Amino acid sequence: MSAATYQPNIDDIRAVYLGADDLKVAASILYNAYFDDPLFNDIFEIDREGYESRLRSAIREELNAFWDAKQPMIGLFEQGRLLAVACLISPDAAFGAGRYWHWRLKMLLTAGFLGTKQMISKEEKVRECIPAKDYHMLSFIGVHPDHQDIGLGNILMRGIVGLLQEDNKTEGVGVFVTLPKCLSFFVNGHFELVKELEVGRITGKVMFRKKLDS
Repeated sequence: MSAATYQPNIDDIRAVYLGADDLKVAASILYNAYFDDPLFNDIFEIDREGYESRLRSAIREELNAFWDAKQPMIGLFEQGRLLAVACLISPDAAFGAGRYWHWRLKMLLTAGFLGTKQMISKEEKVRECIPAKDYHMLSFIGVHPDHQDIGLGNILMRGIVGLLQEDNKTEGVGVFVTLPKCLSFFVNGHFELVKELEVGRITGKVMFRKKLDS
């Protein structure tokens, strides 16, 4: 059976935190998930030669930064095969827009000055809209392109909700949605619209899901 026709057994799926050896596959999944995202198209200049390389490198550097900062990255696995991933920033993380100097240097080399500035500006603007003091931010979420529309996103969402319930400090999780096709996924996941926000030439929706009472 080819990879294109193979579908995983949902009952065999397990949600666990990513390890260092998983980052390469996770980067590939997220590259495909965000390839046509309007915000990334704008930041990394899709009409200029080398867009694919800039996007791939930027996602790789982001994941390395998440790993270095010990931020939660949830993966869905079936028998050791990574199928989906979600990357979050914790409430008490010295991370976010104030990332390490070496991250900024690598991003400058990857995305250029304007692209790096836009990424940092986007994060700052989104955070200003979140109606909470202590919260998680969902930075990336993606499902392997061969295994979409079979419920993996919903399983990943349950993993995110479980992470929130285990964290006594967090008030919920925020996300910035720029792909219209993804909006219903977050609405169904009980995210509420906070504000429409313009970042550069792109308009997206800041959404927030409150942590459920224990």
